[in-house]
Amino acid sequence: MTGEHYDSDDYSSDGYGSDDYGSDDYGSDDYAAENDTHIAIVGMACRFPGAATPEEYWANLTAGVDSVRAFSAEELRAWGHDPAALDDPRYVPMHGIVDGIGEFDADFFQFSSRDATLLNPQHQMFLECAWEALERAGYDPRATPGTVGVYAGTGRNGYAALTQAQAERFPGVDALTLTISNEPEHLATRISYKLGLTGPSMAVLTACSSSLVAVHEAGRALLAGDCDMALAGGITLRLPRSGYRYLEGGTMSPDGRCRTFSAGAKGIVGGDGAGVVVLRRLQDALDDGDHVHAVIRGSAVNNDGHERAGFTAPGVHGQTEVIRLAHAAAEVSAASISYVEAHGTGTPVGDPIEVSALTQAFRAEQEVPAGSVLLGSVKTNIGHTDTAAGVAGLIKTALALEHRAIPATLHFEGPNPVIDFAKTPFTVNTEHRAWDSAGQPRRAGVSSFGIGGTNAHVVLEEAPRAAERAEREECAQLLVLSARTPAALAAMAERLARHLERHPELPLADVAWTLQSGRRAFAHRSYVVCADHAQAIAALSAASAAPVSKAPGAVTSEELLDRLTPELTATERAALLGELGRLWQDGSPVDWSRLHEAALPRRVPLPSYPFERRHHLVQPEPFAAPVTQAPIAAAATAAPAAAAGPAEHLAEGADDSASIEERLAVLFAKVLGEAEDLAERDFFELGGDSLTAVQLFSLVEDDFGVAPPLEAIFDAPTVTEFAVVIQELLATLRATEAADDTRGTS
Repeated sequence: MTGEHYDSDDYSSDGYGSDDYGSDDYGSDDYAAENDTHIAIVGMACRFPGAATPEEYWANLTAGVDSVRAFSAEELRAWGHDPAALDDPRYVPMHGIVDGIGEFDADFFQFSSRDATLLNPQHQMFLECAWEALERAGYDPRATPGTVGVYAGTGRNGYAALTQAQAERFPGVDALTLTISNEPEHLATRISYKLGLTGPSMAVLTACSSSLVAVHEAGRALLAGDCDMALAGGITLRLPRSGYRYLEGGTMSPDGRCRTFSAGAKGIVGGDGAGVVVLRRLQDALDDGDHVHAVIRGSAVNNDGHERAGFTAPGVHGQTEVIRLAHAAAEVSAASISYVEAHGTGTPVGDPIEVSALTQAFRAEQEVPAGSVLLGSVKTNIGHTDTAAGVAGLIKTALALEHRAIPATLHFEGPNPVIDFAKTPFTVNTEHRAWDSAGQPRRAGVSSFGIGGTNAHVVLEEAPRAAERAEREECAQLLVLSARTPAALAAMAERLARHLERHPELPLADVAWTLQSGRRAFAHRSYVVCADHAQAIAALSAASAAPVSKAPGAVTSEELLDRLTPELTATERAALLGELGRLWQDGSPVDWSRLHEAALPRRVPLPSYPFERRHHLVQPEPFAAPVTQAPIAAAATAAPAAAAGPAEHLAEGADDSASIEERLAVLFAKVLGEAEDLAERDFFELGGDSLTAVQLFSLVEDDFGVAPPLEAIFDAPTVTEFAVVIQELLATLRATEAADDTRGTS
């Protein structure tokens, strides 16, 4: 290992590992046979303290940033805590904070405002990350090839209690709705439902090791043929926000800093985090031109059993065995691994146990030289992200392999006195350094250990070098962009322009193919014809949007594709691409593969969809602040007639259509969380579903005294249409009562 300067942008234009490794022809039968148990990481998305993308995460890691910070007095007050706690010398207001909790694009994922607010922010954020990860892998999230599995881990936070404490904001919501909106077992299946993914969909709950166990299980499913692609990861968002009270001898750090393996290590500090990786069988990924960030050669999972001091204590034997099993699954020797991303919580007891287990595992079959393996832990940068801890370490290590550099582990002030590193193969990496490989494949291990004893270890290897491509003369390319709104489309064009400025090495043909085949086509569209990066950046900055018109054109896309032959001049090709772009902008389908018949380009990571987020979050009343009326309650008081009972409505001539519409609008607002211009808006387009309809009908029966059939909302989904149904039911009820009165007096 060397400590020389490293340029983080210094990697091959193909993005597949180093120039000194991977000389095998990955298209050969021999190579395919050798890697038939290997898994490719082809996409990733994350939210970690101080980082909303893998690029921002890597930038923080390489800069040695500790993203754990203190809560301000105002933040504590906003979450219902007395800021006077800051005066307590034992109160530690530190946490690895992910910004933007509760900011969610409900419209994009077809949630009503009310249901989006009920939805746990862990579920909100993970859904966005799943979409982003698939897009960054170069795949349309709603049109992925083959079956896609979802393996996700999360825990419980206090959000359900917050919503229950403000139940008046959510009339008609029952325990089932709260459970579905909050519980961990519904995280993976909600992703599958919203994205239309039909592979296995499983919650993985093993405490701190959940997300790395999810990766292991996803890999097993891919190798078994249960799915062709998999999303795996985890998320932890601690709610309500708060610091903690330090207890001498406890597991928490006295100052909110994590000092893994250091003499000053006194405990952990919590952190928020979310991470998702997209996995495919390696040969499939290579055959399809995917961008491979890193390769999972093998993994293992086990449990410590009873061979430990207690249920929450780590066990040396279990950790040793899971690492040995992972090496065996990966078919590698411990001596070939040059970096380990440790679980590394920074506790005086846990760190020595982990180093002891690593040493026993690495020296089980051969002597590994002292200090030859670098050791690190991302918890010194972002805190302990609980169920997301494993995927945080995995993404860090995959990025390190891709960039061929190892970030520093922070706050190391000399070794824990219980650890004699001179007698181990390990040395703590305290500086950012280039990852020298001496011509061998770079390999790393990633560990994650859960309270309760479930251990996971993954062996990663740098991606094989992509096969050489013949030099291609730069020619005009068609870049296509689409979004749900004009504002999102403009943001998308700006993001892509800035990305191309930062990455002039990206072949435009690869960029074009990724946009054409790897993005959902939405209603608002624009396109750019360009022959180089400068033209692309200039055109993207001036791109104009247009909604899909679906007007019939004088020529079809198939006819244009027939005319796009290699013999065309540059001017002729650009003109035809412009015509094709206009057809696509007007809604015509295009077989994009025909545009690249000579040589299908590769997928490359590009900026993902620019979500248009709004605030959907329940918070406690601020400390010492007066209680304010909730918006929906205010909407209800704006129509006092709606508060009256059904008998009074009937007495007042409740079958007046205007009165019915006004009162129905209030009820729609209660269950959908929308309060404006509801009369002609479709219940289901506003995010309503069958469960929401049941809640609406319960309120209708309470308010009007009639019980419409459930299917009525499907036939009459707007307030105006549904008012007619209510009016007819009220008329029938009045006629029945009148007939009963007549019979009673005869």
